[in-house]
Order: sequence, then structure tokens, then C-alpha cells
Amino acid sequence: MFRILFFGILFFVTGVQASRIGESLVRIEATSMEPNYNTPWNPGDVISGAGTGFVIPGKRIMTNAHVVGNARFLTVSKEGDPQPWIARVAHVAHDCDLALLEVEREEFFSGTSPLEFGGIPAIESMVSVYGYPIGGTRLSVTRGIVSRIDFQTYTHSGLDSHLAVQIDAAINPGNSGGPVMQAGKVVGVAFQGFRGDVAQNVGYMIPTPVVDRFLKDVEDGRYDRYVDLALTYESLFNPAARKALGLADDNRGVVVSSVYATGSSDGVVEPGDVLLKIDGLDISSDGTIPIDANGPVPLTEVVERKFKGDSVVLEVLRGGKRKTLVVPLHSPWPFTLQASAYDEKPRFVVFGGLVFQPVDWNFMEAHDPDNQRLNYLFDYFVEDGIHEAMKEPVVIGSILPDPVNSYAGEFLHSPVESINGERIRSIEDVAAAFAKPVDYHVISLLGDQRPIVLESNLVEEARPRILERYGVTSEQNLEK
Repeated sequence: MFRILFFGILFFVTGVQASRIGESLVRIEATSMEPNYNTPWNPGDVISGAGTGFVIPGKRIMTNAHVVGNARFLTVSKEGDPQPWIARVAHVAHDCDLALLEVEREEFFSGTSPLEFGGIPAIESMVSVYGYPIGGTRLSVTRGIVSRIDFQTYTHSGLDSHLAVQIDAAINPGNSGGPVMQAGKVVGVAFQGFRGDVAQNVGYMIPTPVVDRFLKDVEDGRYDRYVDLALTYESLFNPAARKALGLADDNRGVVVSSVYATGSSDGVVEPGDVLLKIDGLDISSDGTIPIDANGPVPLTEVVERKFKGDSVVLEVLRGGKRKTLVVPLHSPWPFTLQASAYDEKPRFVVFGGLVFQPVDWNFMEAHDPDNQRLNYLFDYFVEDGIHEAMKEPVVIGSILPDPVNSYAGEFLHSPVESINGERIRSIEDVAAAFAKPVDYHVISLLGDQRPIVLESNLVEEARPRILERYGVTSEQNLEK
């Protein structure tokens, strides 16, 4: 099973290098509150955890987003100094698992040495990973060989894929967020690995191109997330297919198979276009480009280094003619609906004992619904263009049994189509529809199911009874 893990196997280190790096290491203790999507009005469970960070220029501490995700209180301590110092999250990027912390009192940084960043380490070169084991307060180091540089899914979001560097360091319960060092410079941030029967001694670090992009993104005081071409493509190895498209036998080009509606490429790129170059770089028939000295990477790496508001230039073959296309890059919505969300409160509306909730990855993970129509809406929300008709699917997430809704049990996890004749495109629409005075509230569900009808007077009569019986402290939350 693939899980986020910490680096932390003890390795004896001596000399000036270990001492200097030790001056930059930070142990992070986080008290977090995990939201409850089954009873969304409850504040959630309080949990504690520990991680690693390191000081970088500007009196900032870098760590992983999953170390501080959903955190309510943070303290940091320096190597050799157990005193806790109160810290806060300055910026967090859950799509690339990075975060920056600030410490309330600047004297914390007295005696620390900010680490500098290097480049991408070469294949077969040695790196050292610094951090703390769980429950420990002393420096721990593991060494490994760089064995692969490739795109990998970042498990923190569960959706986003970025450049990652694989090393053969042993993975034990320990620390995430620690610096990966080579020649005295940071070449990555330790963040995840394999565990169990999948693989042994395989770990991953976030390389400096991803780190550099994060640091540049937050220079204006906010994080805007990654951008995306929002298209899919297929390789072009088949000689017959290449000939039919008018391509030479030169191992160049991939064919666009789909363009997502409302995405960056929508209205610019068309299915069937052959992508030949991206920002002047030749695209091989397997979709890779020669952007770095460490070998080819997927063409999307060009977009990975762009920001919201930037553009990418594509050279394509369309209908036998070469064209130059400029694709403006913008927000990744609606893809974010299928990624794990953090630092957000569950949104919901309770009415007549019915709990209405928007569908996202957090909801699906918590409820694991056995409803084919709902599963289809979630799985194909982007691919089938469902997002063009609604901001988010809304369902009856749970039912608080009461005489006012005694026959509604069969509608659990059913997607809502309309309420009182008003089309439901988001959870805000649910609250607005119920706010309008009517004698009977009619809730229509997607498909051929009969509607749910609630008598207004009976709903109002049942309201205090339901709130008290089930300990509902709030009837709605519409803000993340």
C-alpha cells in the first residue's frame, strides 16, 4: 500500500557539514483537527503529530504540507534546543506538498544557518536525508543513491503529479519535510515512500524545480496553485498512423485525444492536433522533451514551471498544416474536486433531518457511497463535462431519522437535481432554495426516483427535536 512516510534511519555523521546542517534543522510538533464529513457540524478529532523542517533564507522554515495540514497549533524546536517556539503557517501548497512556516519571535533564528538550494542530483549520485525519528529529538540521517527522476503522484493530494526523485534510502517511521543534501546544498525535500510488499528501500524527494516554483509563486503573498494544459494525448509510434497524419518517420509528435471543457486548452487546441513542439522544445513520440541534463521528462514539465496568467506556445500539425498556438494558463478547477482537501471545514445544510453535502474527494473517502449514479458523477465530473452544468454535485449525505422524514431512507447518497423547482448546482443553492417560503418543499433527485416532499409546518415543528436528539450544533456551513 502506498502511503506518506517519514525518512528516519540512524546514520552516524560527524564533521563540520553535519554540524552546519544541524543548525538549520527544525523539529515540528503539530496539533491538528481532522474534519468529520459524516457529522459535518462537529469540529472533528484532535490529533498530534511531528515532522521536520529546515531554515531557508528570509527567516522561514520549509516543510511538507502534510506535516501541517489541518493544524490548529504549531511549535518548533531547534536541534540541541528542546525549547518549543510558537509558529504559524505562512504559505501552504497541498498540490505539491510544501509549506512555509514563520516563527512569532525572530530570536528563534539566532544561531541558525539558512540552507541554500542546489539543482537536480544526477542519477547514481549519493544524497543524505536529514530529519528526526518519531518520538526522538536527536538528528537522524539516511543515505541513498538517486535511482530515478520521473513524474509521480503526490500522495498528499492523491491527484497531482509532479517531478519526483527516487532514492534507495531505507524508509522507516520518522520525519517528513527534512532536507535532502548533496555537496552542502538542498537538492530536495523528503516526503513519501513505498511501504509493505510493494517495494523495499524506495523513497521519494521533492526536487528543487518544484520547490523553486513554490517559492516564486508565494512572492506576491499568496499561493495560486499549479496550472494545467487540461488535455490528454497519445503516443505516436505506429508508422501507419504517422503516415496517415502526414508525419515523417522522425520519432516526433503526439496526438491530442481529448481537450477538457473550460480548461486552459479549450477553444485553442483541438482533438486530433499533433503536438510537435512546446515552447520551442521538440516533443518525442512518447510525449517527452529534453528540458534538463538528467534525461527526457514528460512535456507537461514545461507547464509545471509556469504560473497562473502565463502562456505556453505549441507548434501543432492540424489538417496537414503547421500552426502556432498560444495557450493561456489559468485555474485548475474543476480538477481540484477530485483531490484531497485540507484546511477546510465541511460544508452542509441540515433541513428536515436530511443532511445535504457537496461531493468531493473528502466526502467520498468518508462515506464510501454505494450509489452508481453518484460514483459516476464524481469519477467523470471533468471527463464527461459534468462540471459545465454544476459547480459541484450535491447529495443527501446522511439522514437523521425522524417522523418528518420517515420514508426517506432509500434516498441516502442520492444526487439532488432541484429543490422547489430551483436547479441545484452547488450547496449554496440548497440553502437559498429552502429559504424561500412554501407550503411544501419538493426535493427532486437525479434519475427516475420519486421526489421527497416535506411539509413546511412539520419541518419547523421537528427542527428543535432533531437538533437536540442528534446534537446538531449548527444547521449549515457554506464557507470552506
